[in-house]
Amino acid sequence: MKKILVIDDLPENVFILQDRLENEGYEVIIAYDGNSGIEKAYTHLPDLILLDVMMPDITGFEVCKILTNDEKTKHIPIILVTAKAGSEDTKEGLEAGAFDYIKKPFNRVELFARVKSALKLSEANKLLLNIEKRATYVATVVTANHKIKQPLTLLSLSSAAIKRELKKEEISKEAILNRINYVDIAIKEITEVLNQLIAVKEPILSDYTKSIKMIKVDEEEAK
Repeated sequence: MKKILVIDDLPENVFILQDRLENEGYEVIIAYDGNSGIEKAYTHLPDLILLDVMMPDITGFEVCKILTNDEKTKHIPIILVTAKAGSEDTKEGLEAGAFDYIKKPFNRVELFARVKSALKLSEANKLLLNIEKRATYVATVVTANHKIKQPLTLLSLSSAAIKRELKKEEISKEAILNRINYVDIAIKEITEVLNQLIAVKEPILSDYTKSIKMIKVDEEEAK
């Protein structure tokens, strides 16, 4: 069931929208002011927001700017519901990040046409996000495998050499310490790779093979 957040300070407007939307099978979340609307958007992450422009605490334009500039909510389409639908108001709303406008008093057919259009955008956004997440996950695994394989090999060889040395009648402390030094080097390299991956805020993908990507984690690869 699609979730639609209705933000409007007038109970009668909320009642009309809620009644029509619920009759069409949508789940409706209600907020009677801008600030609580922002909180509910963060909490429920609705598929669509119907937002009144004129509210006493914070205008719909301001709410729209906050939500469309936040990473958590920027992909949720917002339809402004307002009696103000002049060219300047429309421009301000679109510049704030709104997907569409519905003028009060709204026509039922127009309302659902615009709602369905916005929900199609919401679905497309979710699909793209899922594709991006999967691509980033695969690239992270490929990067870790590529970067960590060599130090892991060094660890394996060092471990085998230490075991061989311990089986000798005369154990060379120097030989063991030498291998332990290689172990320390490998641990340091693995730690650096993990720290680089953790530090990545916005992954940039580069070609690993023709069909596989990896994440750029150092300056040399970023060039």
